[in-house]
Amino acid sequence: MQRREFCKLIGLSAAVTAVGAAGATEKSDSYVPVTDSLVLRKLDQWQDWKFGFMMHWGPYSQWGVVESWSICSEDWIKRPAGLSYVEYKEKYQALPTTFNPIGFDPDIWAGVAKDAGMKYVVFTTKHHDGFSMFDTRQTDYRITAADVPFHTNPRANIANEVFAAFRKQSFGIGAYFSKPDWRNPDYWAPEWATPDRNVNYDTRKYPERWRKFVEFVHRQVGELTSEYGPLDILWLDGGWVNAKTHPDAIVGGGEVPWPQDIDMPELAALARRNQPGLVVVDRAVGGPYENYRTPEQQIPDTPLPYPWETCMTLGNSWSYAPNDHYKSARQIVHMLVDVVAKGGNYLLNVGPDPNGELPTAAVARLAEIGAWMKINDEAIYATRPVAPYRDGKLCFTRAKDGAIYAIYLLDEGEAVPEMIGLKDILPAAGTTIRLLGSDIDLKWQRDGAGVRVALPESVRNQAANNYAVSLRIPSYRRKGHSQA
Repeated sequence: MQRREFCKLIGLSAAVTAVGAAGATEKSDSYVPVTDSLVLRKLDQWQDWKFGFMMHWGPYSQWGVVESWSICSEDWIKRPAGLSYVEYKEKYQALPTTFNPIGFDPDIWAGVAKDAGMKYVVFTTKHHDGFSMFDTRQTDYRITAADVPFHTNPRANIANEVFAAFRKQSFGIGAYFSKPDWRNPDYWAPEWATPDRNVNYDTRKYPERWRKFVEFVHRQVGELTSEYGPLDILWLDGGWVNAKTHPDAIVGGGEVPWPQDIDMPELAALARRNQPGLVVVDRAVGGPYENYRTPEQQIPDTPLPYPWETCMTLGNSWSYAPNDHYKSARQIVHMLVDVVAKGGNYLLNVGPDPNGELPTAAVARLAEIGAWMKINDEAIYATRPVAPYRDGKLCFTRAKDGAIYAIYLLDEGEAVPEMIGLKDILPAAGTTIRLLGSDIDLKWQRDGAGVRVALPESVRNQAANNYAVSLRIPSYRRKGHSQA
């Protein structure tokens, strides 16, 4: 079958996004607070950044299919009719031999993200399919291998180029890395079938083989943390790879009865020997190596009692999908504000196309978000949550100098109101309230148990066609509390 015909056939869309970036859900395990002073300092800095950029990218972008998951043999995954699993997997795993993204320019990516108001990046150095987007010495299934057309490009070591470009723009740097590796013969052993996402042999019966895989993972993480410049975050995906046992599990049902102990204590120690203060995110596992948690494609209803980050797609797919439907700038701004008001960070994902370029529609959407951020960013960056967090269309954040921001979310077509009422936040006597983007002092007065802040026509006109407007209140007290 010709490649063009095959690509048409495989409409495996980005519809297969039920598992998204990780295929893992948040666990109920108690959060273990960080005690390392260097990690605490980095975690506090990360909480100041608030808004991050994520990219799922690899040879799979050529087909416009969801990253990795189409080669996983679980019954929710749909593949094109007329092809056996073996045929499909062989074609998928051969995709690197046609991967030549000559439009790849990470400086452009970094510029787009900076203009959008983002402060840190998390890039997929390796997804579950095992293809390494960096010059690893541990496998030939990598971007710099001789059979990959792009290997002769001066920018062939893609992860290194991405990190360097974003570092030049003063971004925090995060390395996404998949703990499972479906290409590695010591994870998906070729002697046996691969019934699901898990290691396909009993690690208790073959401990030496599992040890070989653990050593492989540690060597790759060692490379990333020692040869690719300063890193801030090691974002580990594939939460089912952990030391827990599931004695009642049925092989093929998503869990296996044997442990998949990756030796996280030594892995984290190795990474931090190379990168002191590194934030480690062993996501969806719990325990001391999940320094912050990552609710996926969702925003919690209430603030969480630990550091957290919502990871979410701009479109419907984590990886590139032709004609993907992107959320509006208004939706993204409202979600960003909601996340930050509840104490979280917002990590927004875009999948670059097969040529290495960000989709035009996504770039336009990020520019719209950036225009709002240029006016309102002080209500977002370096803030912390403050009760009541959210009240209807109002969200609240607090700056480190004690000022509070009341961010009013505007619906599509809604005009900036003539008055904004505050019920629980009471400005101190003589406080000057302003709308971000305006230098006009706003009049306000007590109104029963709250206050009313008037927005004159000139201020409303200046803020017209906005997604949200932000009041800055330098000094205040909460109802029933002393002055802040």
